[in-house]
Amino acid sequence: MSAEHNHEEAPVVQMKTKQEQEDHEHGHDAEEGHSHDDGHDHDHDHGGSEPAGWKSHWDLLLALVILVTMIVLRFGFHFVPTKWVDFGIHAVAFILAGWRVLDLAFRKAKRGDIFNEFVLMSVATIGAFYIGSYSEGVAVMVFYCIGEWFQDAAVDRAKRNIKALLDIRPDKVTVVRNGQTQVIEPSETQLNETIQVKPGEKVALDGELLSETASFNTAALTGESKPDTKYKGESILAGMINLNTVAEVKVTALFKDSKLSKILEMVQDATARKSQTQLFISRFAKVYTPIVFFLALAVALVPYFFVQDYVFNVWFYRALVFLVISCPCALVVSIPLGYFGGIGLASRNGILFKGGNFLDVMTKINAVVMDKTGTLTKGVFNVQKVVANGIDEKDLIRITAALEKNSTHPVGQAVVKYAVDKIGNTTATNVEEVAGHGLKGTVDGKEVLAGNLKLMKKFGVDYPAETEGIVDTIVVTAIDKKFAGYITIADEIKEDAVSAVKAMHDLNIKTVMLSGDKQTVVDNVAKQIGIDEAYGDLLPEGKVEKVQGLKNAGKHIAFVGDGVNDAPVVALADAGIAMGGLGSDATIETADVVIQNDQPSKIVSAIRIGKITRTIVWQNIILAMAIKVVVLILGAGGIATLWEAVIADVGVALLAILNAVRIQKIKV
Repeated sequence: MSAEHNHEEAPVVQMKTKQEQEDHEHGHDAEEGHSHDDGHDHDHDHGGSEPAGWKSHWDLLLALVILVTMIVLRFGFHFVPTKWVDFGIHAVAFILAGWRVLDLAFRKAKRGDIFNEFVLMSVATIGAFYIGSYSEGVAVMVFYCIGEWFQDAAVDRAKRNIKALLDIRPDKVTVVRNGQTQVIEPSETQLNETIQVKPGEKVALDGELLSETASFNTAALTGESKPDTKYKGESILAGMINLNTVAEVKVTALFKDSKLSKILEMVQDATARKSQTQLFISRFAKVYTPIVFFLALAVALVPYFFVQDYVFNVWFYRALVFLVISCPCALVVSIPLGYFGGIGLASRNGILFKGGNFLDVMTKINAVVMDKTGTLTKGVFNVQKVVANGIDEKDLIRITAALEKNSTHPVGQAVVKYAVDKIGNTTATNVEEVAGHGLKGTVDGKEVLAGNLKLMKKFGVDYPAETEGIVDTIVVTAIDKKFAGYITIADEIKEDAVSAVKAMHDLNIKTVMLSGDKQTVVDNVAKQIGIDEAYGDLLPEGKVEKVQGLKNAGKHIAFVGDGVNDAPVVALADAGIAMGGLGSDATIETADVVIQNDQPSKIVSAIRIGKITRTIVWQNIILAMAIKVVVLILGAGGIATLWEAVIADVGVALLAILNAVRIQKIKV
């Protein structure tokens, strides 16, 4: 399994309030370790659990008013107060704007952590006061804190968007008990109880429809808002919205086990699994910040040995400019925000990424390997033809269906569905599953085999040669080792399968189909869809072997599947993608990406979202680094002032944030 699949080590996401972070810092002085990794992934904790509204930042806004007033008086009316009055007014504004930053800087420095942006800004602004640049010192602190305010608001909003996107579980549910309806908490509902869902209400729990028919909006789960009509006996999932009549649903999963709860948990956890780019920037910031501290110190002191008319305050001012522009927050905020945006955009389109790292992985994919049944085809099989040999046709159906009742495979379920009024009380005993082949059991006191032709070969059953040439999926039955007939079953190709494969080819992605079905069926489907390579008659280990072969050839592989037997290949691929609507829990748990509406076209959307996210993240990295390097050079050369430094720093951060936020508005 590749390194990206070590999910066990991924931290649980912490959607902390600022007060929780503050309490954590007060209560755990011995262990700092939060810088650039906690809370908002950049440690922009200014203390206090405050909303982003202007009322909670009255002190910062008052400091801005004082600063603007003093500038207008100085440059508009040429009024300059005495030195101590000027110092006092600006000092008040400075404390109003920066008390949170100064407090955090002091507490971090006390613990030995002096190489962080809070200490950096505190040194720069106090240094400005030291050399008499009061208004510039206040401006640096005011605009830095305004930038932090917008950054925190953007990150909070991104996380809230991700959480709100899927946290749509109802607080109440109407349950039918002893013929009476009761409104209770969904978590109090028991398995097999009946719940009522009124028109306009959200379904609170996974279940089976008891009403004859009902129509649901599934947008919360699939990203598709078109109505989905369900019939009696079909699965209903929590999060669907009932559109017309009152629907009764039998509960089949507890509240904590519903697919929606698992989806929400996946997306919550996703924000904690950091991409390689995020991890690199976090490590980079920890190395970068001490370096700029020492470079700033060098800018202030080294010229003493080389410049003839060295003036400490002049070079000290240049060092302060160097410190201000070197603040890494534009990088450390905008990059996680970009990945939050990518995860949010994917969720809105019915695609769940289990971490920002998988957004990166999808950008490298150059081969997509797909299972056939349930991935490229609907997995809804219907019996086409029944051919009996030496046995009555009804008996063939009855005996085969009795055995297939023990199978979860769509082919077996199609036989059972077809035989629903013919099976009677017939049951199978001593049932064994022969992986990749079919079933063996006892029906009416006779040994029965039901499965593919490989099953017949395995048990030495002779069968007519012409069955080899049948194109449709075939279930062959043998009774007491004698060929008893076969049932042909046809699947239907998904509407968007052809366009999805074409879109992959447009992206220069190789397409491969693997299936346990016989080669003639697989070839027929591959030809219709336009798949590059197709392999049938594969056992689970055969699929693993094919994927491993592609990996050995240097391909970066995404494997898309929906069955339990797909879990090993999903784990082996660089990116495992599960079809989540019909997919098994085992495959969804193993997968890195889950497509909720089972549409193959979403595979292309997932790849595009990964590429969009990576492009925007690298745009931000290049923008921030380029501008910082230019202003650092200008500052060291005495050309840029503290005004340019703070405007460049805050401006770059805000541009990077706006660029990252726009991901969530992009259509894919």
